[in-house]
Amino acid sequence: METTDRVQNILMVGVGGQGVILASEIISEVMMRAGHDVKKSEVHGMAQRGGSVSSHVRFGPKVYSPLIKKGDADVLFSFELLESVRYLDFLRSDALIIVNNQKVLPPSVTLGVDSYPARLPEIMRERFSRVEIVDALDIAKQAGNVRALNVAFLGAFSRHFAVDENLWKEVISSMLTPKLVDVNIKAFMLGREKMNS
Repeated sequence: METTDRVQNILMVGVGGQGVILASEIISEVMMRAGHDVKKSEVHGMAQRGGSVSSHVRFGPKVYSPLIKKGDADVLFSFELLESVRYLDFLRSDALIIVNNQKVLPPSVTLGVDSYPARLPEIMRERFSRVEIVDALDIAKQAGNVRALNVAFLGAFSRHFAVDENLWKEVISSMLTPKLVDVNIKAFMLGREKMNS
């Protein structure tokens, strides 16, 4: 997705502990350094208990509100399969869905009250033509640290924007403690490479 003069709307969703908020901070900083006006809003939910987490990131020449209206999201960047389906009404008809192929079972499923829905990728593909499934956890494992999942996933995401990879790496390096930088940069680059292969 080339960056245009129109405001771009990225809806990020996942569950607590997956690093959604840090990923949204990195995207916001990258787009700001790339010369865009950026607004961001977060909903943490019950983030500490694996509850739903979402972040709205909007960037462009001039952004007046941090919130994405239903039907206006250009990209759904989802860290968890079920969370993807919960937010489909926020997407434009031509939206891009990038989803991490991971299931995080909600408490109702682990307690045996509900079952985890089947066919989630198919449900998305029935409604949208641009759906990419990424195994970010596997990429993070290849990089050497499963906690780098969010940055590995960002690598795949970054391929869709006309922003130099060095800018992404600079921002990632500036936002993480020094001991975590190398493994996260490795995860980011592996994520970018996966989208190219």
